[in-house]
Amino acid sequence: MKTLFTLILCIFFTSVFAAKPKHQYVRIKTDMGECIVKLYNETPLHRDNFLKLAKAHVYDGTLFHRVIKDFMIQGGDPDSRKPDPKLKAGKDSVNYTVPAEFRDSLFHKKGVLAAARDNNPEKASSGSQFYLVQGKTFTDEQLDDVEIKRLKFKIPKSQREVYKSIGGTPHLDRNYTVYGEVVKGLEMVDKIASVVTAQDKPVTDVVMTVTILKKRESKKLEKELNTQTKL
Repeated sequence: MKTLFTLILCIFFTSVFAAKPKHQYVRIKTDMGECIVKLYNETPLHRDNFLKLAKAHVYDGTLFHRVIKDFMIQGGDPDSRKPDPKLKAGKDSVNYTVPAEFRDSLFHKKGVLAAARDNNPEKASSGSQFYLVQGKTFTDEQLDDVEIKRLKFKIPKSQREVYKSIGGTPHLDRNYTVYGEVVKGLEMVDKIASVVTAQDKPVTDVVMTVTILKKRESKKLEKELNTQTKL
């Protein structure tokens, strides 16, 4: 009887842990579409901070307040939701920073989520502001130029191929923390990046809401993504 009970417990805990998603995901929704972002486990400080803010609805109603085509779309400032046309979004209104978490394997390919920051010497990230990379494609000659003038290090061959085929913003690598990537709905980034702007601010507000995917939805998504990878 004891052996049977132990077996049942083992099956139960195995099924519970097997059901746990490998990553956590958030949905960023706007009037111009929505995307789902996978948060990297390799950058736990940024991952947990983003989840904390999303759970507290800090991002809901905020704007993508800075948009530059072929570069990135930036948002996440709580003050940007205020209807004051004279208000300039972009300051760290949550009043704290997150220590940099640079990882050589995480780079600024198209679709990544990264943390905005000011010019602090530690390169610590804004407590709330983030950007999604649109970027552009590069040639080998252009990447060589970026290495010499901006990076002072060699871009790995595998990353070069991504910058040449998919695109991104390589000059930001190891300067701004990358902590996630769009796994579904990348077209939203392209649409927002194409809006009319005045001094990099969209003429028509692009408002967002951010929600955390539930465990069941995350597992379903990971299964779908794994199937696509095998095809």
